[in-house]
Amino acid sequence: MEVKFITSAPNLAGRPEEILPEIAFIGRSNCGKSSLINYYLDRRSMAKISGKPGKTRLLNYFEVEENYYLVDLPGYGFAKVSKSTRHQWQKLIRQYFFAGDRPMAVFLLLDVRHKPTEDDKKTLKWLQDAELPYSVVVTKIDKVSKNILIERYREIVTTLQLSKNTPFFPTSSTAKIGRENLLQWVGALLEE
Repeated sequence: MEVKFITSAPNLAGRPEEILPEIAFIGRSNCGKSSLINYYLDRRSMAKISGKPGKTRLLNYFEVEENYYLVDLPGYGFAKVSKSTRHQWQKLIRQYFFAGDRPMAVFLLLDVRHKPTEDDKKTLKWLQDAELPYSVVVTKIDKVSKNILIERYREIVTTLQLSKNTPFFPTSSTAKIGRENLLQWVGALLEE
């Protein structure tokens, strides 16, 4: 897979001039987004991994196979940032979802160890209101016993009131689980 970093944009005006389909990754701070992006891209450190949540503060664009952009969006939730900074991130994410000027789809990431939060619900509502194709990606499934996994999946589906048609992908970047399903979903979207 050919991948190159294109730009980090603080706002929509800083997005790449060349318009390609955009596949965005978004999730709560510390949900394993950077690790999953690196696993998806089959790279070790394309997306920066940090022990401190909230490191992604910009729209980070990576061009994949000269075919589409993977966009790493800022994480939301418990990052230790000021209310004004958090508000700016929310505003940027909302503007991004509702821009409507570029074809896009979104992976909404949820850490399997935690019940979906109000921020997760809000983000999902924005995706639905913007009428964007999206899928729910459950991360870190290697961190929970198999007995508990089904219960966690059920809790996610119920809490977010997901329809049966919502693409739902269990993943683990550590145990190398789920990449093919993500790639197939993106491939199917690009063919449409």
